[in-house]
Amino acid sequence: MEPELDFDKDVPTQTPAYSAPPAPISAPLIQRYQSGYPGPQGHFQGQQSQQMRKASEVNALDMIKEHTMEGQFMTWNVLFLYNLALLVILSFQEAIAVPQFTALFAFGDSLIDPGNNNYLPNSLAKANYVPYGVDFIGPTGRFCNGRTMIDYLGDLLGLPLIPAYTATIAMGSDISKGVNYASAAAGILDETGHNLGERFSLNQQIQNFEDTLNQLKQQMEEQDLSYYLATSLVVMNLGNNDYINNYLQPSLYTTSSNYKPRDYADLLIKHYSRQILALHAIGLRKFLLGAIGPLGCIPSQVGTGLAPPGKCVSIVNEMIGMFNSQLRFLVDQLNKDNPHSIFIYGNTFGGFIEIFNNASVYGFEVKDRGCCGVGRRITCLPLSVPCFNRDQYLFWDAFHPTQAVNQILARKAYSGSLHDCYPINVQQMAQF
Repeated sequence: MEPELDFDKDVPTQTPAYSAPPAPISAPLIQRYQSGYPGPQGHFQGQQSQQMRKASEVNALDMIKEHTMEGQFMTWNVLFLYNLALLVILSFQEAIAVPQFTALFAFGDSLIDPGNNNYLPNSLAKANYVPYGVDFIGPTGRFCNGRTMIDYLGDLLGLPLIPAYTATIAMGSDISKGVNYASAAAGILDETGHNLGERFSLNQQIQNFEDTLNQLKQQMEEQDLSYYLATSLVVMNLGNNDYINNYLQPSLYTTSSNYKPRDYADLLIKHYSRQILALHAIGLRKFLLGAIGPLGCIPSQVGTGLAPPGKCVSIVNEMIGMFNSQLRFLVDQLNKDNPHSIFIYGNTFGGFIEIFNNASVYGFEVKDRGCCGVGRRITCLPLSVPCFNRDQYLFWDAFHPTQAVNQILARKAYSGSLHDCYPINVQQMAQF
């Protein structure tokens, strides 16, 4: 029998404790990293890139010195030359940046959707209008004022912005550096999000990847394709909608009456593990599996009145903790069963809780309502005016974080501590 949950508990200061003991795979992974295990080319690409960038900066400064007239600095000339040199630096850095993974393939929901739902005529889950993208290149379909976590992570990895899957079909976008299949309202379960119309469930996203794979087979030899897939990074960020657009919507879905919270988490993990292994069977070998964030802290849940002011809805976060605990255990099992692959648990829950509990330290002033939309209940309406101090808000709308939060979470995934990524982080994974 499930214990009763206290609605008035404070938000936890860290991720809920994990019931499963760590599998032995974590130690070998960390040992392999610490011993300096080289990447596919036999060297650490990040260090080489930094050295080349330092050299380019020195060359740029030399350029300025050479073009000044015997030490007589004329302000306009120096500024012009400085800007010219800076442009050379940036261009050179772009040219010599060595991607740490061959490509990036992303599967998920609106937190990382780059605009796939724009091409779904019967979808209600779209962000292809102003003010979305106000701090980016305009409304691309990202549910944010700017970049998503995937955008920032790709940048840290030396990869360009990867296209939406639907853009590769509609516009023939380049697929060589990866594709983003994430779809707003999508979930692990096929039924999740049906109240918002068309969306690509995770099962459909995997089918879409197989379509991309058929295109890649026409561009590469079999051996090259195998290496390409094995050295690509897969990011999977799902489960959010299986709660907020399924289990927590009893008037629309029966899951909350059919399953107790722990049984529902079991159901999700059972489906999720099969879907992850389906991608692994295709040839992908490096996975970052993101935990569900603290949904009890998002404005749409805080706005229900089920938590005291300034607090999160603890019963929701406890449900999420059940899923996340099992996901981390699954990562241990996957690493144990697949010694030539690497699976990472990205602790999005713990990372966001740290930001939430120390908001002022991170430069945030508002954490209980969105910058856009009607504060706590809905997403942005077309042509609505967002707040001006967007980088001081944790949330862009009632469901999604601002790009300032996305950037922090991306850095935690890339180079964070063992608390942020388990058993190693993405930067360390890139060196295997």
